Amino acid sequence: MTSATQDIKPVLFVLTSHGVKGDETGEPTGFYLGEVTHPLAVLDAAGIPVEFASIDGAEPPVDGLDLNDATNARYWNSEGFRHAVRNTSRLSDVDPKNYAAIFFAGGHGAMWDFPISPAVNNVARDIYEAGGVVAAVCHGPAALVNITLSNGAYLVAGKNVAAFTDDEERAVKLDRVVPFLLASTLSARGAHHHPAADWTAKVVVDGRLVTGQNPQSATGVGEALRDLLTA
Repeated sequence: MTSATQDIKPVLFVLTSHGVKGDETGEPTGFYLGEVTHPLAVLDAAGIPVEFASIDGAEPPVDGLDLNDATNARYWNSEGFRHAVRNTSRLSDVDPKNYAAIFFAGGHGAMWDFPISPAVNNVARDIYEAGGVVAAVCHGPAALVNITLSNGAYLVAGKNVAAFTDDEERAVKLDRVVPFLLASTLSARGAHHHPAADWTAKVVVDGRLVTGQNPQSATGVGEALRDLLTA
């Protein structure tokens, strides 16, 4: 750990606990592995500590288990990483004052439990209002659709953001399965959504809010988060 990072509080990675795509498909889902490992690799390389939480605690379901991805394989074969993911804290049990930032990983499961979790609202708001960073990638910005600040305004109102686009949702044929279209809903909350072409990297930084469009954006979100924390 360098002198530039030794005093930085941990980043709290939040994972979905929801494991099924809707009530009718029966298809499994969860957090998307590459949207955890790629930002984590950036923060690890910078010496920034990371802790893990999920909506329900314990071991959340995983999706996108692509072990041909070298970063995924490195972490998935690491007992330290596997232990951390098997033993996540319940988000409602964490103390926001312990963290410099909160990062919401994607995976379709996030669309169901992130928006309705009181802990998502409370922990993210407290970290943000204390001067910390809020970050999310792909479907992780589902966490942002209902977060309100102490003044009652939506966190994303007037903010520039990126998220999994409506076109990408249609491309994977889940636009009628997810409970809402993410990009459209963020726009309805007053956010300025900036889409890139499908499956291309797009990271948007607006003050202490960092968002990315899709799995291709995960490393870039990690880099933006690192840069804000080390500035």
